[in-house]
This record gives sequence, structure tokens and C-alpha cells, in this order.
Amino acid sequence: MASEKILVTGAGGFIGGHLVEYLRNKGVGDIVAVDKKPYDEWYQVHDYAENKILDLQYLDACEKSLEGGVTKVYNLAADMGGMGFIENNKALCMLSVLINTHMLEAARHQGKVDRFFYASSACVYNGEKQQDVNNPGLKEEDAYPALAEDGYGWEKLFSERMCRHFEEDFGITCRVARFHNVYGPFGTYDGGREKAPAAMCRKVITAKLSGNHKMEIWGDGEQTRSFMYIDDCTLGVDKIMDSDIDFPINLGSDEMVSINQLVDIVEDIAGIKMERTYNLDAPKGVRGRSSDNTLIKKELGWAPDISLRDGMAKTYAWIYDQMTAKATV
Repeated sequence: MASEKILVTGAGGFIGGHLVEYLRNKGVGDIVAVDKKPYDEWYQVHDYAENKILDLQYLDACEKSLEGGVTKVYNLAADMGGMGFIENNKALCMLSVLINTHMLEAARHQGKVDRFFYASSACVYNGEKQQDVNNPGLKEEDAYPALAEDGYGWEKLFSERMCRHFEEDFGITCRVARFHNVYGPFGTYDGGREKAPAAMCRKVITAKLSGNHKMEIWGDGEQTRSFMYIDDCTLGVDKIMDSDIDFPINLGSDEMVSINQLVDIVEDIAGIKMERTYNLDAPKGVRGRSSDNTLIKKELGWAPDISLRDGMAKTYAWIYDQMTAKATV
């Protein structure tokens, strides 16, 4: 462990910040944390890491991030957000292909990276397989024939192939996980990039604080998803990185709920009931998406298992503290 030097890209983001903390708690002593945002915009800044501000869309920045003998790369950097952001910023999402391409190329040139993790997404899956709210769960082979989420999903699918061919042609061991809706504390909950769990917490907290118990839901509320708590995500990333799994694999919960059921959970945590209205013209994504965990259980003997109710309680508490602290400033 002492000989490892680990790079986490996107470390100023939600998952990246948690991953740095996870690796530190595991005992990794030499961690480089990179993001393009100024430090005051990082969700978590860890003083024990070597923190750098670099825009990894550019090859020279990627090369700088590997200086000092980095041996493992966790590439989580991407320009992304919730469904509203993805549907309205397809070009920005596609440009993230430069990050993974240049990180792989920099790793090839540097010659010391022996493991490379890429954070992919369930958005790679064929949209025609996600038209039923009772979707039984997406298997890894459901990514082909390809019909990914326009913009973001296609970028992720292409980058998966880049990893595969850099491993085949240049010998860089690559591991790829398809994340399914990660949520938890220390993440975006407003501003347009937030995902459904954080958005629902914010809306219910706003109602609780204001006394106006009304909320808008995008779509009819019957669309289904599964949501993975951040602690399951970081543990899964670690397990996949150290495994022999040389193909993209699901990393997500198989506890599928409707958006209405998600709101039910937040209402229960908050102790209030909301008057719901439905915006059928808002971005709402596919009808049904959940993770089939058959393969990860077979390969690792493990799968994400933190219940949505438990994870949402922790997420709600953190967002509540953030919002009430802002209100008193």
C-alpha cells in the first residue's frame, strides 16, 4: 500500500470527494486529488491529499496530474448533472470524452499506471429496453445494440470502448463500473445539476421551513429508478478496481422505486405530507431503469445493500443542515 500513489479525478465533486475520504480511511497515504473547480467550490477538500486544480480536457493537464509516479487512476471527472442538465447540455456532456481520452493517453505515455478505473453510467443502456416502469433490471449486455442516452450516454459508452482498447493495445489494466443514480451527503442539491433524491429532499425541506406544502414533480411520478447510497458506491469502486473484472459492470442498487415512492420516503422522514403537481413537459428521462445485480454478485459475492430509507435519512439530514445554515446567515 505504501508504494501506491493514487490519483482521483473529479475529486472536488460529490463521488470523487467521498472516494478520496474512503481511500484515506483504507490507509492510502499518497493521494492526488484533481478537479478544475476552484477549491471553494469543491464539496470536500482533504488536507492530507495533494490537491491540484487542472482542467483535464487538455492532455498537458492530464500529464501534470500524473507527475510524481502515479500508479493508479480513478477517473471520475465529467461535466454532468441530473436529468435536467443532461437533456439540455448534450454538447457539454459529450466534451467529457476529452477527459477520459487524454487521461488514458497520458497514462500510456507516463508508463507507470498499472490500473485505471473509469466511472461509466447506466445512461449507456439501450433506451428501448427502458420503456416499462416495471423494468426487471438492466443486465450488462443490454447496452448493445447501442441506443444510449443522447449526449451523456453516448460519451460514456464510447469511453468504455476506449478503456477496452487501451487495455488490449497498450496493456493498461482498466476497470469500468456503470453507476446507477448515486446519492448522499456532500453533493449538489440545487442549481440545476442535482439528481432526484437531493431534489426531493430540497423541495420537502423548503416546504417544511416555509409552511407551503406544495411541490412540482417532473413527469407523472410513476417513472422508476434505483438509487445507490454513496458508501455502497465507494466500496464497490474499490472492490471492482482490485478485481479481475475486465468488462463494464453494473454498480447500483436493485431496490427499484417510483418517483412518487421516493417522495413518500422523504415525506415520512420530514413528517409532513405534500400537495403534488406533475409537470409532464419537464425532462423526465426513461420510464424504468434499475440495476440487475446478478453479475456483480457472481463476480464479487457482494452488491450494494444500503436501504433507500436509511440512505435518504442521512441525505435529508445533511441537506436540512445546509439549508437551515444558509437561512440563518
